[in-house]
Amino acid sequence: MTAPRSFLGIGIILLLWNLMGVAAFIMQYTADLNQLARADPYAAKIFASMPGWTWAVYAIAVGAGTLGAILLLLRKAAAAPLFLLSIAAVIVQFGYSFTRTDLLAVKGVTATIFPAVILIIAIVQWWYARKLISRGIVH
Repeated sequence: MTAPRSFLGIGIILLLWNLMGVAAFIMQYTADLNQLARADPYAAKIFASMPGWTWAVYAIAVGAGTLGAILLLLRKAAAAPLFLLSIAAVIVQFGYSFTRTDLLAVKGVTATIFPAVILIIAIVQWWYARKLISRGIVH
């Protein structure tokens, strides 16, 4: 079946979004915490105290999303389970941030806005892939 005209554009936007997530992960994981502490002491404290498993979950979230976007552009149905894995990892990652740190107390409810956007986009990616699979565009 022929893909809709918007397929390539949406696929590229999703890939770029996920690549920005990979870049954010790399920048945060490799950040010089002493330098960061001068600009944002709280962020430096949070990054320094994050357990290794949360960094791994973060890497899975952005890695699965990026691979999912690549496979979507290649019209491979494996994109959908990768997007679902990314959703699960995003939930675990931000679940930790909101339940095991004092993020909300320090930054307030506005700290939930960007994580909510990330989760919504992750869900939309999965939904879009499933829609394309059900229409026979992705297989």
